[in-house]
Amino acid sequence: MSNTRKFAAALAFLLAASGAAQAERIKDMASVQGVRANQLAGYGLVVGLDGSGDQTTQTPFTVQSIINMLGQMGVNLPPSSLQLKNVAAVMVTASLPAFAKPGQNIDVTVSSLGNAKSLRGGTLVMTPLKGADGQVYAISQGNVLVGGAGAAAGGSSAQVNHLAVGRIPAGATVERAVNTQLGQGDFVNLELNTGDFTTANRVVQAINARFGAGTASAIDARQIRVVAPRDNNQRVAFLSQVENLPVAAGNGAARVIVNARTGSVVMNQNVEVDNCAVAHGNLAVTITSETQVSQPAPLSQGETVVTQSAQIDIKAQKGELVSLPGSPSLSEVVRALNAVGASPQDLLAILQAMKAAGALRAELEII
Repeated sequence: MSNTRKFAAALAFLLAASGAAQAERIKDMASVQGVRANQLAGYGLVVGLDGSGDQTTQTPFTVQSIINMLGQMGVNLPPSSLQLKNVAAVMVTASLPAFAKPGQNIDVTVSSLGNAKSLRGGTLVMTPLKGADGQVYAISQGNVLVGGAGAAAGGSSAQVNHLAVGRIPAGATVERAVNTQLGQGDFVNLELNTGDFTTANRVVQAINARFGAGTASAIDARQIRVVAPRDNNQRVAFLSQVENLPVAAGNGAARVIVNARTGSVVMNQNVEVDNCAVAHGNLAVTITSETQVSQPAPLSQGETVVTQSAQIDIKAQKGELVSLPGSPSLSEVVRALNAVGASPQDLLAILQAMKAAGALRAELEII
């Protein structure tokens, strides 16, 4: 199947999936202000590797970490005596969810810092995880789970997936809780994931229709203030009802997203095209190189000469002028672009030219 047909099939799938705007729950489009996760990070050591750890001659920080750890355990060794291959220095990261309490477990990600070949089979030694304020909020330790495999022998090697990063499910224990305010006073603020005046207005109408006029009011296109009970138990029950209310999300701005690296083109249902004409043609340049050897006659005392013979062939395909009618719907826009017969990569240039000509009624974002 050609690239053009693949692109047309992908757009047809998107069209089938994008119908009229359907109702979403408020919890899917907004969050409660202050209820958020916090990032944690720590520096540690993974031990028990099968000769795949850091090369200590090239990673002095690993050697220093081992000396410090052993020194805390009463073992004093000179740095020159350490030639280990079963230890790797790692960064440990985790996300501390809202309302996490001491004693709960969270998942952690372990990433190699040095030149370790693999963390497979290693064990993370007790590692404190700190927040942005420098305080320790969790302690991590456990066996590292790596979703990959690798083998090498006789100068050949094979590897499946990435071996320098692993996870420890429930590998950290929360030691300190983060104080999370569930609103202030009589109000709870909802924050939309995407700022949109239409969506904010619809959320306010849905809440007021369910709990009475004046319950919710929009502060701006993203923030909505809601009157909530003061009692924590009643406030939780109230928010449970609010976040499950169905709301039809507003149609966002017309936008075309272009990935210049992969040639992907995605557009939403609000994209429109004015009447325009597009000429599309391809230019192919082929260079063929052939090596020729010139041998001198016998006993002529000449030298063998090697020369390169290059042939350049340029083919310019005929570019046809295609008229694109004004299209008020996404299906017609897709049908008009497919009529040009361009590949997804060629559409990048065509869309930019249409935008510059004022024929594309949408924001063109290149990522």
